[in-house]
Amino acid sequence: MLPIGDEVVCFSAVFLLLLLGTRSVPGASFLTAFLYVFMVTFSFPPVPAEQALRVLRPRAPYGGVLAVAHRGGRHDAPENTLAAIAEAGKNGAAAVQLDLSFTADGVAILMHDETLDRTTNSSGPVDKVQFVQLRRLDAAVNHRLKDRFGGERVPTLREAVEECIRHQLNIFINVKDQPDKAALVLHEMFQKFPVLYNSSMVSSFEPKVVYKMRQTDPGVVTALAHRPWRLSRFSDGSPRSLSTWSQMWMGALDVLLDWALHHVLWKLCGVSAILMQKDFISLDYVQNWLDRGVEVVGWNVNTAVEKDFYQSLLRIGYITDSLLEDCDSQ
Repeated sequence: MLPIGDEVVCFSAVFLLLLLGTRSVPGASFLTAFLYVFMVTFSFPPVPAEQALRVLRPRAPYGGVLAVAHRGGRHDAPENTLAAIAEAGKNGAAAVQLDLSFTADGVAILMHDETLDRTTNSSGPVDKVQFVQLRRLDAAVNHRLKDRFGGERVPTLREAVEECIRHQLNIFINVKDQPDKAALVLHEMFQKFPVLYNSSMVSSFEPKVVYKMRQTDPGVVTALAHRPWRLSRFSDGSPRSLSTWSQMWMGALDVLLDWALHHVLWKLCGVSAILMQKDFISLDYVQNWLDRGVEVVGWNVNTAVEKDFYQSLLRIGYITDSLLEDCDSQ
């Protein structure tokens, strides 16, 4: 992973790269200055630090370390359901991470996948199903504890928010796409429940989603999620493409994205946190971000040994699939 540099190093590197590309000192200087002015003009300042800390370091039970139940704790209950939220509160989580999606008729719901196949007793794209049809589905049918949670329904975003407020849980709302629609719906939700400004955060792997959220409502705490090499490789390390040229091209894009996130995108979006895949986090990495006023949260931390490392040494928040036992991230 590329190290984080200060602004002088960052723009010096940009100048040198442009100089190599243009072979013109005036041209490279102009483009570097343009980028700097663009950053200054269009960057969003982060929300006040005390507000961000209320979201990222609330009444965390583990010595000030925030334990976040991934999709409500998908190992302990059917993911992205009201039952999962209730279980997370019962099992000691300080926050839950939930996934925003939309039905064909535009209803904001909780769903991670683009299709219904893995988590319900139906199939097909989520955005092709009307909410009234979705409501009839069993969201626990494929879960290991389906006998206990049978008949659990896919909830709306509002139902999930009300359940989290009821259990006094902070919320990490993950958004994959549809930045305009998501930003509008979330802004309306934050206006309806003002307590969310001090207890919730909107995150995404896509910078355009986070930027649109800040543009729509600058008062919302936001985070960028990241896993190095995610464009060219799956989470298990296997290549996404069998084509050598395609793999090389996507690998080059991965390097560019990693550099951009650590030097440009975080500041452009004015994020308060970076949600980083756990295998790429170290004490130095955490400190580099803290020096810039940005918290690091690791995912997915699923064993007792890993959790102890986060609680005792790193002392940063982590997202986990289970509050109760070791489990497989897959």
